[in-house]
Amino acid sequence: MPKLEPKQEVVNEIKGKLDKAKSVVFVSARGLTVAQDTVLRKTLRESNIDYKVYKNSMMNFAIKDTAFSGLAEYLAGPIATAISYSDPTAAASIISKQQKTMPKLEFKAGVVDNVVYDADGIKAIADIPPREELLAKLLGSFRSPMAAFARLVAAVSESKGGGAAETPA
Repeated sequence: MPKLEPKQEVVNEIKGKLDKAKSVVFVSARGLTVAQDTVLRKTLRESNIDYKVYKNSMMNFAIKDTAFSGLAEYLAGPIATAISYSDPTAAASIISKQQKTMPKLEFKAGVVDNVVYDADGIKAIADIPPREELLAKLLGSFRSPMAAFARLVAAVSESKGGGAAETPA
């Protein structure tokens, strides 16, 4: 009879990671060279993303009755798991960039903001810019109309007599 304690430890480890996760991406890394896998792991690690291959049975026990339970149908064959803790789109984005030099790396499925996506959905999520870039674009769109309004007020002020407005006595 197999010892259940080591297996339970692995399931608990996965559950602990999933509790803190913003997103989870399943990929097939079958056919990658050791050098390619090393580059992928290093790139993901630098962005605070856990990348590990777990046994499908262990992953199945860990995701049962969680927001990630929809991934159970994709647990077939060798699956590598990328878990992101900060930016929900980071794992998908990094893997998508790596696919250009590693064509054997394939998306299987993923969960972002408690929504399960298939491979095509995760590819679409990979194209979403990071949060910081989206915020910068939003602030830029606010700033542009305000700057135009300030220039308009300055031009009107100059045409009415230039300089500061007079206060009535």
